[in-house]
Order: sequence, then structure tokens, then C-alpha cells
Amino acid sequence: MDIISGLHEFFSQDPELSHIAALNGVQIKDIRKPPALKDLHLFTGQISQVNVPVIAVLGTDCACGKMTTAVELNKALNNLGIKSVLVATGQTSLMQGAKYGVSTDALISQFMVGEVENSVVQAFRNESPDIILVEGQSAISHPAFLSSIGILKGCMPDGIILQHPPARKSRCDFPDLAMPTPESEIKLIETISKTKVIAIALSHEDMNEQEVQKIIGDYESQLHLPTTDVLSNGCQKLVQALSDQFPKLEHKIKQRNFKFFSTEKQMESDLLEKIDEILPA
Repeated sequence: MDIISGLHEFFSQDPELSHIAALNGVQIKDIRKPPALKDLHLFTGQISQVNVPVIAVLGTDCACGKMTTAVELNKALNNLGIKSVLVATGQTSLMQGAKYGVSTDALISQFMVGEVENSVVQAFRNESPDIILVEGQSAISHPAFLSSIGILKGCMPDGIILQHPPARKSRCDFPDLAMPTPESEIKLIETISKTKVIAIALSHEDMNEQEVQKIIGDYESQLHLPTTDVLSNGCQKLVQALSDQFPKLEHKIKQRNFKFFSTEKQMESDLLEKIDEILPA
């Protein structure tokens, strides 16, 4: 069988496995194998040519739902008729079929920012999207990882959705490191970049529905930011936050959905006319 590996150890470079794969006509694909040096990109500033909203889904920790929120929001926008493209920054999204992106933690640090920039620029040039979503990794404040900083610098987002697990007390896999608050993470993000956090998405781990709804109310009251759990409540608040921030996007959503409903109304009218023709008065 084919092997798709997300490890830092490359199966394709193992002599025994490579030999067996060749004998059996199967492929070994190492997702975290970085591009050849000649194919790597340094930051160029071409990200400034991207004239559609770029939204990064960052978080307060690892494994707290950033990719899930990005995938669900991407799906919701496309279902509304908005052409949204998701740029992956980790091996799991690439395994799941993201067309654009790179496994940031497998890169030489000098190329991380440039590779993120290049992925966003290529998605913009090739797809002519209405919006680009960029998956985050770890957290800006996390002392163990650099990926989020490279993502923030490389994609220069126009807005950020912050993912947070309210019930988590310590960093994932780091029991001695206390979780940051959403307030402290927002302050850090907005201090080191020119962008703003426009919404909060929750991970409901270790929380019941009543607790989730209370947290949503508390955060919206205290932080004045739309807050939701996309798995429980959908992406409506996030879509509305994007519409509020980007009038052109709001116009496209209204325009395309008006066309859809107009078509539905016309079909209904045509059907009623045919019924009138068939049935006696």
C-alpha cells in the first residue's frame, strides 16, 4: 500500500522501505519533507499585491481547533457562493488535500516567512479568490514553537480569528506552562502586527453546552468580539464578522444570495404557471 507520512523522519529515504516500495509499485510521500533548497522562497513583499482579505486563524495553544475552524469557515463561505481558499501550514491539512501551503515546522527558519508568503500569493494568483484563510499553528505566545510568528509575518493578515479552549488549564503537553487568556494573546498579536482580532472561536473540550454558551456571552460582553463554537453553533457569527469588516465581501454575499433566491422565486413562478396551464380553472 502507499504510505503518506507526517513524520520528521523520511520513509522515502529509508533504503529498505524504498526498495520494497519500488518492487511493489507503491508510493511513499513524506509530507514534512521540505522543498529542495532551489525551490524555497525568501520573503519578497509580494504579499502586498494580494488585494482580497487574508484571514489567519491563530490560537492560544496547540491542538485547540484552529484547523477545524478554518476548514469549517472555508466550507461555509464557499457554500454561500464566496470563493474562499484555505492555505495550509501543517502536515494534517496537507494530508487532507489542501492545494496550497507548506508544513511550516519542517522548514529552515530563514525560509518560513517566505514560504508562507509564497503560498498565499500563489493561491491569490491562481485561484482569483474572494478571500484567503490561513491556518495557524500553536500560539504566538507559546515559548516552544515559532510557526505562528512566521505565519503572522508571512501572510500579513487583514484580520485574525482567535481559537481558544476556555477549560484548558495548561499548555498541551506542557503541564508546567499555564494557558494564556484570550485578552493577553490578543494584546500580544496586536502589538507585534498591524492587524486586529475580529472574532473568537472556542474549543468546547471538557465543557458542556451550558458552559459554552455562558463563555460565549462572557467573552462577547467583556471583549466586544463575536464569539462562537463552530462545531456546535456553526460559522454564522464568523461570516457576519467578516462581512462587517469587509464591505466588498458583504456585498458579494448579499448579491450572490439574492441571485440564488431570485432564481428560486422564478422557478416557483414558472412552476405555478405550468400548474395553471395543466389544471382546469
